[in-house]
Amino acid sequence: MNKILSVFGVAAAAVSMNVSAASADGHCGDVSIGAMGWASGESITAIATFVLEVGYGCNVTVVPTDTVPAVTSLAENGQPDIVPEVWRNSAPVYGELESAGKVITASNVFANGGEEGWWVPTWLVEKHPELATLDGILANPDKVGARFHNCPVGWGCRVVNDNLKVVHQLDANGIEVFDHGSGANLGASIASAFADKEPWFGYYWGPTAVLGKYKMTKVDIGAVNAEQHAINQKADADPAAIGVSGFPSAPVLNAITADFASREPAVADFIRQMSFPNDVISSMLAWKEENNASADEAAAWVLTNHGDMVMSWVNDKAKAKLAERL
Repeated sequence: MNKILSVFGVAAAAVSMNVSAASADGHCGDVSIGAMGWASGESITAIATFVLEVGYGCNVTVVPTDTVPAVTSLAENGQPDIVPEVWRNSAPVYGELESAGKVITASNVFANGGEEGWWVPTWLVEKHPELATLDGILANPDKVGARFHNCPVGWGCRVVNDNLKVVHQLDANGIEVFDHGSGANLGASIASAFADKEPWFGYYWGPTAVLGKYKMTKVDIGAVNAEQHAINQKADADPAAIGVSGFPSAPVLNAITADFASREPAVADFIRQMSFPNDVISSMLAWKEENNASADEAAAWVLTNHGDMVMSWVNDKAKAKLAERL
């Protein structure tokens, strides 16, 4: 891992000196890549940057950004060339850019999308398999501590959960709904339950450091029904209209510009292959948090522990160059 980290420090300088010759030979030239302002976004960009510089010889410019500014910049300036981890549901204009042919969805950066749901500890399901379904939980409330851990006020999941608790009659089935005051408190309740080997049942989302550190099983609360879920998201929904639906996964994308795909087809192919299993992202985030690590250090952890996965995304020439450094 230290060897990889040392490469992070010298790759940009080495590539910068050689970019003119590389471009003249038909290899990768200048590439801009967005870095979303949160732990996974910054770390994924660091991984991609390493591969672009070392494997493809690109001269990479990293552009700090966020979902809305990144998509706005794509619309107005056609930049950055690559934007990893676009949460499509948070950027309505993205669909318009895609329809207009300005932006291409290269891949799903999270293989399972952004996950939401109701969870119980995996160790508890192994002990009581019936707790993998909501019907099993409703029939055995004491086995999950007779409590549901809910989202804080103001979160979108709080509205859905408040409707679903009525649909599934949690109170009538002996399950108290406990409303947490913050996301930190919600996560801390999971940590406390694992430390004390106590049951836990409630809402959480991923990929996150919490799901990377604590092995949880998503409870089957019913098949996903997109129309029903849309109704369940409304705080003022008609009580007669709310109903059973699981949480649909949120599409989280790697976006590239059409111009970039045409200009750098080999690199675009790499981005088309770059898709992380959710558990890898969660494990990376857990390691990053526990070690107070930087984005480059988190990227080095992925490259060290999941190098074969990264190698499977690149072409033979890039693979040979990366093999010298990994």
